Amino acid sequence: MKPLVILLSFTFFSTTLYANSHSQQHFDTGGLSRESFPEGFLFGTAASAYQVEGMASEDGRGPSIWDAFVKTPGHIANNETGEVSIDQYHRYKEDVDLMQMLNFDAYRFSISWSRIFPNGIGEVNWKGVDYYNRLIDYLLEKGITPHANLYHYDLPLALQEKYLGLLDRQVIQDFADYAEFCFKTFGDRVKTWMTFNEPRVVAALGFDNGINPPNRCSKKFGNCTDGNSATEPYIAAHHLILSHAEAVKRYREKYQRARDFHIGWFLHPLIYGKYPRTMQKIVRERLPKFTKSEVEKVKNSFDVLCLNHYTSYYIYEPHQPPSNVTGYQQDWNAGFASVTYVKKHYGSPNIILSENGMDDPGNLTFPESLYDINRVSFYRSYLKELKGAMDDGANVTGYFAWSILDNFEWLLGYTSRFGLVYVDHNDLKRYPKLSAYWFKQMLERKNS
Repeated sequence: MKPLVILLSFTFFSTTLYANSHSQQHFDTGGLSRESFPEGFLFGTAASAYQVEGMASEDGRGPSIWDAFVKTPGHIANNETGEVSIDQYHRYKEDVDLMQMLNFDAYRFSISWSRIFPNGIGEVNWKGVDYYNRLIDYLLEKGITPHANLYHYDLPLALQEKYLGLLDRQVIQDFADYAEFCFKTFGDRVKTWMTFNEPRVVAALGFDNGINPPNRCSKKFGNCTDGNSATEPYIAAHHLILSHAEAVKRYREKYQRARDFHIGWFLHPLIYGKYPRTMQKIVRERLPKFTKSEVEKVKNSFDVLCLNHYTSYYIYEPHQPPSNVTGYQQDWNAGFASVTYVKKHYGSPNIILSENGMDDPGNLTFPESLYDINRVSFYRSYLKELKGAMDDGANVTGYFAWSILDNFEWLLGYTSRFGLVYVDHNDLKRYPKLSAYWFKQMLERKNS
């Protein structure tokens, strides 16, 4: 089984030439090339449905909890939304062509649950199905391997309103039904599936401090109208784990033949069928229990472990002063502590680094955004450290840069740019940045 600005015409002309000049530039790759990594190592790029698709209220798509959340003034920078975003729904061919031009092997995209099932369950929106079929088919036509993620923060609003979403066990069956439909519909072409993107973020930011939808927390922890920060993060996380396990169970039974608080919270149950001892000791009775049958279902319910890394968290004793390391530009190598941690505590599972990248502020000028030398330095340094970790035995088999395009960056709206490709949010034109051409050179094949 495979895993689961309106510009003056003169300025426009000159900056376009400036951007294209990078395609002929020779870059310092730090000694890295595709051949630096094992044969078959996968280089991809990634994005998520709500951040790039647009067409949020069109072609039959139902609202998600993010569609409701962004409508409240003050939740998102400049009160922006993903209603249009960068319109990958209509421009997917242009975007896939860019991936091919930059020599990427794979694209990790997410499927919008409410684009397939507007009400979370029941009637299928076949226009949504048609969109993902077109995207997948064009990726394959261009030699890009599709990696599908089933959930990237965007629970159908109907399920949140019906039974509080992740706080009710019904979500386990509803998610598994949705996942099974996707396996059946797209699984003849999609061979690598991911269930939940950053489940810790879903549980903590949605139910502890409530800064993300569904915006639930205790009043002393955030600006929420309802919620319980002492219990709900653990209930939501418990149901995420069981939803994952049920989806994997269905995949393995029906489709295989046809084709600690940060890490341990979710990984420990998948290996051992129980939560880490530290969590049991601290959370105590607030931590839900697995039944015997759930233990058997949860254990070993993954083939590939996907880690997202942007910023490393340094863990220190409560009475000791914190580290003075302040952000990801200062701690590129620290992220591999998580890879080492996994290897030490959970054997040596197959690991894919499914998101890694850095942002620039959205107020940079167009030329400044295109000449993203800091991003080049970031990727070069990070990939050198990755190679070192692999040389030391880390079982990493793939890497996905975040993101191929500037997009809607959740709470930051369009004030933050993570893309290898600049998107003009006025006309949605795409312009590859310096970092895009750096990847193009680094990923060139010797025999091409």
